[in-house]
Amino acid sequence: MSTSRDRVEDTYEMQNDQRLDELHSKLRSLRGVTTDIYDDVERQNTTLDETRNSFASFGASLVQSSRRASQAFGIGSGGVKQWRTIGYCIAAFVALWILWKVFRWFWWTPSP
Repeated sequence: MSTSRDRVEDTYEMQNDQRLDELHSKLRSLRGVTTDIYDDVERQNTTLDETRNSFASFGASLVQSSRRASQAFGIGSGGVKQWRTIGYCIAAFVALWILWKVFRWFWWTPSP
């Protein structure tokens, strides 16, 4: 009877060892998945930080451009006044018209 009992205990011991090996295998797989998840989260955090820095830089550039535009159009304080900009445009058109007339007068050839 002792041998029969020893064989049953050996069988149980083998089954326990087999289950333990399966459990170790599952734990290794779980550890690998956990490591992969951690690495992916770290990459995503890095990407989010870079994106946040890019948007912050873009926002600062946009604010600076808006400030410059408001000064150029005389909207804010210290900017060029709107009437001055209109005067420059009119003066440029008049100067171009005069130059066109002068060049036309110099290079005008009478037709035979």
